[in-house]
Amino acid sequence: MRVREASMPTGNEYRSNAANMSARAKGESDALTRAEYENVARAYLRLAEQADKNAATDLVYETPPLQPHDQPQAQQQQQSQPKKKTD
Repeated sequence: MRVREASMPTGNEYRSNAANMSARAKGESDALTRAEYENVARAYLRLAEQADKNAATDLVYETPPLQPHDQPQAQQQQQSQPKKKTD
């Protein structure tokens, strides 16, 4: 079985979705529905801009090494002391 790596949509894919939503808006007779399609189209265009910026950014996350104050400290166990005999 081959595992497919997930990827984020590209700016062009978002722009294509924006164009589809704009086309739907133009064909919609109801003003509220048309306005919602236009809002979704604008949101897709904002996503396209962000996707383009993300594609230009090479970001690699590396876990920082543990600092001495981050390492767990060994806990000391107390030994029970023998009880004193009382006369």
